[in-house]
Amino acid sequence: MAQIYSNKLFIILVSLTLGIFSSFSLPPYNYFFINFFTFPFFFYLLVYNLNKKLINNFLIGWLYGFGYFLFSLYWISNSLKFDENFENFIILSMIFIPALLSIFYGLFSILIKFLNIKINFSSIMIFSLSLSIIEYLRGTIFGGFPWNLITFSLTHFTSSIQLLNLIGTYSLNLLVITFYCLPIVIICKISKFKKFTIILSASLILIVNFYYGQSRIDQIEKAEKKIVNPSIKLISPKFNIERFLVEEPKKNKLKELIEMSYPINKDLILIYPEGMTDLGELNKLNNNLNNISNELTDNSKIILGITLDDGDSIFNSLALINKELIIEEMYKKNKLVPFGEFLPFEKYLINFGLKKITQGYRSFNSSKERNIINVGSISFLPLICYEIIFSGQLNKNEQDYDIILNISEDGWFGDSIGPFQHFSHSIFRSIEEGKDILRVANNGITAHVSLNGKVNKKINTTEKGSIEINSISKPFPTIFSIYGNKIFFCLLFFYISLILFLKKIK
Repeated sequence: MAQIYSNKLFIILVSLTLGIFSSFSLPPYNYFFINFFTFPFFFYLLVYNLNKKLINNFLIGWLYGFGYFLFSLYWISNSLKFDENFENFIILSMIFIPALLSIFYGLFSILIKFLNIKINFSSIMIFSLSLSIIEYLRGTIFGGFPWNLITFSLTHFTSSIQLLNLIGTYSLNLLVITFYCLPIVIICKISKFKKFTIILSASLILIVNFYYGQSRIDQIEKAEKKIVNPSIKLISPKFNIERFLVEEPKKNKLKELIEMSYPINKDLILIYPEGMTDLGELNKLNNNLNNISNELTDNSKIILGITLDDGDSIFNSLALINKELIIEEMYKKNKLVPFGEFLPFEKYLINFGLKKITQGYRSFNSSKERNIINVGSISFLPLICYEIIFSGQLNKNEQDYDIILNISEDGWFGDSIGPFQHFSHSIFRSIEEGKDILRVANNGITAHVSLNGKVNKKINTTEKGSIEINSISKPFPTIFSIYGNKIFFCLLFFYISLILFLKKIK
């Protein structure tokens, strides 16, 4: 009995530890090599427990996921520190969110049990295929939360992720999981020649991918740039999040924003972060900020995040305004952050005193339209904060545009790894969509990311300042931007066909 208990405790500790170690392969650490150890051990644990009770397999996957998400998403709880109503939920949220997301890994482990994997190459593919499908479901169902897919461990290796422009994030995730599992081949009961062939083939694929990625980067960097007219200026003020939670006149913050924008004695598109003011306050500013208006030229524009409240609905929005501070175009956010911007099951949970985390008791409403915003010679696809994380779901109207614009507020996450993880999605989206990305964050990383994933200019999370942009990359049409995640399903079909073929010739 003692030995059985000891074995169970060992498996629990190992599963949890493997997940924790894997979390350090993600941004900002990116110790990707860890996964060449954690994934084979995770695979082996599942095989070892194949004949045990179903709950055993579920717990192995769940514990791995719990360790993985606990150490990579702990920072979410920081958003509860700004409201005393939520202080008692901080520890609970640190446990509840990883526990909930880990269910996907538990279900994956149950699926693996029914697929009866063994220590062989076809089982490596089954493992990778199954986990990538589960990760796709995590990123899409119930609104989706595609945060910290294992493929983000390669964020710093720009040459290795250029394949995104062809196949997208979920497909690359499938390939990356497969490569992380390849050390299992060493203990497979196959001939040395087959082992050598598999390892050699994998090495050649990596080399070809590296040279493809490097040649694409070089091609884009040598290509002619598109001149931006008017010039663009990204402003990162680093206002403390507490300033938005007290009764401070919003004109004070806007005045500081404009002062940070100087000199502005030429045509400019000034871009400010998410949530800088609201529509009611903006309408009051004309008399207070005449000096700012006088500084702007007739062709100058301002883009900033505002709260739009029409009485019946409230929207987290992005507005294009002219020098008279009159709104010319508006975009209302489509994808809202659960609990952050809206309270799920609000009709019931509000009776328990619960509300959304951000200021105010009413949940934001979401819009279904994502319109392109045109300013001078440049057209923007607008995204607000969280919307940048959804692969293959950006351009709903399939209209052509020049740049992806993402305004954000990462101050809710404090001085943590959260803003770095959020920023990594901008690198992936730029390569997928073949567009430069302009990211403007109050707290967080503000940057100009080229369509090859290279960061041209950046303001770090601890700095405030501005970035002026006079040229951008000319858009590179990508296969993924045309076909989206249909490519992922094609790759799934290829994997299934190859698995069946390998089983047939066994």
